[in-house]
Amino acid sequence: MRILQSKLVFPLCLLLLSFSLAFADNGKEIAKVEVCADVIRQFVNIPDQAAPPLLLRNAQAIAIIPGIIKAGFIAGGRYGWGVVVQRREDGGWSQPVFVTLAGGSFGFQAGVQSIDAIMVFKSRQSIDRLARGKFTLGADAAAAAGPVGRSLSAGTDITLAAEVYTYSRSRGLFAGISLEGSALQVDYQATENFYGVGGLTAGEVFSASRKLQVPPVSDHLLQILTQYTN
Repeated sequence: MRILQSKLVFPLCLLLLSFSLAFADNGKEIAKVEVCADVIRQFVNIPDQAAPPLLLRNAQAIAIIPGIIKAGFIAGGRYGWGVVVQRREDGGWSQPVFVTLAGGSFGFQAGVQSIDAIMVFKSRQSIDRLARGKFTLGADAAAAAGPVGRSLSAGTDITLAAEVYTYSRSRGLFAGISLEGSALQVDYQATENFYGVGGLTAGEVFSASRKLQVPPVSDHLLQILTQYTN
């Protein structure tokens, strides 16, 4: 009987150990997703400063980059990292992929040490380019400071405008900002850390083609996005 119990307990311990190790080093990524959820919640809860509802409903992807800082080691002097989610065929949202934002010529207000940025992608092609690794706003995808408030009506033609609308928040206020020249790139290491899986691609996360153990914090982010973009 004891031999049988040992045979059962040992594999179970190995399973629990492997599960624990998979998520042992993703605390930084979990904290980042929590911050992203808070940024997007504040963004959508201020209608006069948020992207127009029609733009959010038509979004094919949304990137959230909290805490962009001035960084002397980056060409252009700007750096931040966050997540991007893609619209699924059923209208919901994919699990998050981690990304970095670097460079660009956007400025900081006097006394501001960091800003939060949100990017609303209108084009599936833009996010497909990102899924292949990296693209530059303004070069690989037309980008513009996003409109704010409720002024964008259902009759407004937004199909000939930018592929990506960008917003920033500093000192608690959201506004459109140009991020032209900034490079958005998949952070493969952070994405692998978050899901505890090596060799993971952005396309596999977006398409849910690979079985993943998703940390619960992701559900909070997706619930907020689903509530305000559908």
